[in-house]
Amino acid sequence: MRQAEINDDVKLDGKDVREPQYSFVKRIGTPVKGWKLIVKRAFDLIVGLVGFVVSLPIIFIFSILVALTSKGPVFYMQERVGLMGRCFKVIKLRSMYQDAESRTGAVWAKKNDPRITPIGRVMRKTRIDELPQFWNVLKGDMSLVGPRPERPILTEKFSQEFADFPKRLRIIPGITGYAQINGGYDIAPNEKCKLDNYYIEHYSLWFDIKMLFGTVEVIFTGNGAR
Repeated sequence: MRQAEINDDVKLDGKDVREPQYSFVKRIGTPVKGWKLIVKRAFDLIVGLVGFVVSLPIIFIFSILVALTSKGPVFYMQERVGLMGRCFKVIKLRSMYQDAESRTGAVWAKKNDPRITPIGRVMRKTRIDELPQFWNVLKGDMSLVGPRPERPILTEKFSQEFADFPKRLRIIPGITGYAQINGGYDIAPNEKCKLDNYYIEHYSLWFDIKMLFGTVEVIFTGNGAR
């Protein structure tokens, strides 16, 4: 299996890194297999298609708001690490100012992040910026529920700090996840790692359904927004 690569210039601990070869791929472990994943994929296709169609008007409205309130493209595509270290492009409504990371490089998002636009804060609080990822679900890059995919450079960084972090990649990543429901989107990487691996070890279709209902609650309360 090839190691994940990234062509963009990024910063790790303040140093420029160009086209790094990541070591976390060798420490992922054995992928989750079995009939449960077949059921999970079927569930993703059915619910994902409904979610995609229902969310189109919302995406359309907020794409106009994004275009009117800040410069730059409406949609934002970014490389993330998926199942067993394979990279893919996640699609989101742009919630940050254009070129927000030109000086900082890849950094962990936080509450009251100055890189986020006013309309972006609304989208993040309600998770509207994530709605285009229903397309990633239909393509098979993501699931409705699973560990949230991280950027390659951050995955490498956290994998160096926390030995179990690469194990999150044993299952397909999700739009929402157990860590987001129980810890919020600003949860510390080591806690996120523990919760994501707990989800993998205890996965079931009913578990996914409970996480989806939990996500609806988070959307209305705004818990964990960053």
